[in-house]
Amino acid sequence: MLKKVFASAVFGVEASTITVEVNVDQGIGYHLVGLPDNAIKESNYRIAAALQNNGYRIPGKKITINMAPADLRKEGSAYDLSLAIGILTASNQIKAENLEDYIIMGELSLDGSLQPFKGALPIAIKAKEDGFKGFILPIQNAKEAAIVDGIEVFGVEHIMQVIKHFDKGEPLEQTIINTREEFYKKLDFPEYDFADVKGQESIKRCMEIAAAGGHNIILIGPPGSGKTMLAKRLPSILPPMTLREALETTKIHSVAGRVKEHTGLMAQRPFRSPHHTISNVALVGGGSYPQPGEISLSHNGVLFLDELPEFKREVLEVMRQPLEDREVTISRAKFTVTYPSSFMLVASMNPSPSGYFNDPDSPITSSPTEMQRYMGKISGPLLDRIDIHIEVTPVPFEKLSDDRKGESSVKIRERVTKARAKQTERFKDLPNIHYNAQMSTKQIRQFCKLDEGSLQLLKTAMDNLNLSARAYDRILKVSRTIADLEESENVLGAHISEAIQYRSLDRDGWLG
Repeated sequence: MLKKVFASAVFGVEASTITVEVNVDQGIGYHLVGLPDNAIKESNYRIAAALQNNGYRIPGKKITINMAPADLRKEGSAYDLSLAIGILTASNQIKAENLEDYIIMGELSLDGSLQPFKGALPIAIKAKEDGFKGFILPIQNAKEAAIVDGIEVFGVEHIMQVIKHFDKGEPLEQTIINTREEFYKKLDFPEYDFADVKGQESIKRCMEIAAAGGHNIILIGPPGSGKTMLAKRLPSILPPMTLREALETTKIHSVAGRVKEHTGLMAQRPFRSPHHTISNVALVGGGSYPQPGEISLSHNGVLFLDELPEFKREVLEVMRQPLEDREVTISRAKFTVTYPSSFMLVASMNPSPSGYFNDPDSPITSSPTEMQRYMGKISGPLLDRIDIHIEVTPVPFEKLSDDRKGESSVKIRERVTKARAKQTERFKDLPNIHYNAQMSTKQIRQFCKLDEGSLQLLKTAMDNLNLSARAYDRILKVSRTIADLEESENVLGAHISEAIQYRSLDRDGWLG
């Protein structure tokens, strides 16, 4: 007897429906075809034990299982439940009249309980698109899948619940989530707040500008000056995620298996801080069966690279294309996977091997040659993609001991959100541009027009400070953001002057 059960496979951040065809016939043997990986091939042992421990069995007949489309590789243990239900119905051990209405997935333990799997959210989205009535899956994944409106999601703990639902008509409990209500309820602020930062007013201002325009930023300063502390607080001043951004971000984390159990939509912007020993595959994604890397996990959020020169040069170089295109494409012989990677890069570094930057009071100093060699670990093309360079100096004792609180992240975020709203309006007719950092040279010429005085000021600064040509566009982008924060329609001389200060690494003779 032939029975069909429907499951799904995830490729990149999209899912494809899989038809599990189970045929039980005269003879002996168990044949599983359709490009399954080892985890699926081993499923018959898990299924046999789970069924036997619950009063059922794999029949001693010829069982042929095809996972269609047969030329599409399937991986993971999430097909256990689909295969088990298919075997039970095809061998007439249970009845299932409306099996074709459901996507059924889950990993089986030997006692029949269900374990969570990766990619529940994109599978639920695809199930809705394909017109399925419901999605039966482990209860740990239920909230994640229930984000999708228009499909019934049933979280189950044990295979017997599924068997009784189909065979005896016992209803399953539906998981219902009001996606918008849940999302807006979680829009609180992270634990890190700029109010806790003592001093560093100029750096806070710089971080506000970076957040308002989506600019990549690098912080340069000696150990203990507060670089990491400031970077961790950047997500607290970024505009709240929109529902669309939250769905995009949750999909990527779902595919990577990073969504916490019993949680739904991600409402906070991600903050990823990989160690400097990370490989290029772990950073950009990949592997024999590609998974998203750190740059995709930080999509719509912040990627923080602490001690930038300590990262291997080839690791940093693979970021150049994703920084420009805001997506990363991983190609293999038989398929290509694209992951979104629109993130803000925040980097920090010491300006020399000793860590102390032209500090006459430091017991350890580095010569200009040593400092130049240390800085040379970062390539020019990568620095070219970082709009703001800022020097961070240690906080004096007087400010450290001051009990007064600084300006809170809530107030800074209000200004940032208002500036972003201006940019959204400005770029509404440009589909791939949402904030100032994404402007191309053409848009810079259009939206960053300068009067004669401002143009002369910029020319003088470039001549006197020997700023490189790549600094020109960056200064205009940043000055446009400063103007937006001050609600100015035009870029003025004061905005240009401030933006020039944020190009430390371009200044000739900066290393002494």
